[in-house]
This record gives sequence, C-alpha cells and structure tokens, in this order.
Amino acid sequence: MKTCTVLLSSINDVKNFVNIVSKYDCDIDLASGRYVVDAKSIMGIFSLDLSKPITVEIHNDDCDKVLEDLKPYIQ
Repeated sequence: MKTCTVLLSSINDVKNFVNIVSKYDCDIDLASGRYVVDAKSIMGIFSLDLSKPITVEIHNDDCDKVLEDLKPYIQ
C-alpha cells in the first residue's frame, strides 16, 4: 500500500481524477479526517472537504503507474 496527498480544487479536477483511478483494478481510497471513500466514486469524493488536501491510499504493490498518472494532483 502507498499513501500520498492530493488537492482536488475544482469539479474538473474531481472528474479527471476519477477517470484516471477508474482505469486501475486495484482499490484506491480517499481519506479526509475520519471519513474514507472509494476514489472511483464521484459522489463519495464530493462528500469530503475538498478545501483541504486529501490522503490517497493505493492498495496495490505495484502502484508506480497510478502515482505517475496522478502527478498533476499530488501535493
């Protein structure tokens, strides 16, 4: 598992982020405070506080490609 922090500051950022993570079969979660949602769920992401950076948890041993694709959003 790998963890990083992302900032999704607009609706387009959220839409593009979901499109990127949906390409992968592994489980990817977003955590903000005590809330954890599926990163592939647009509605779940909008339930989080997007004004602050969000923690991404990638549950896969080989997650370098995912991190490369998410580079524009990583803090």
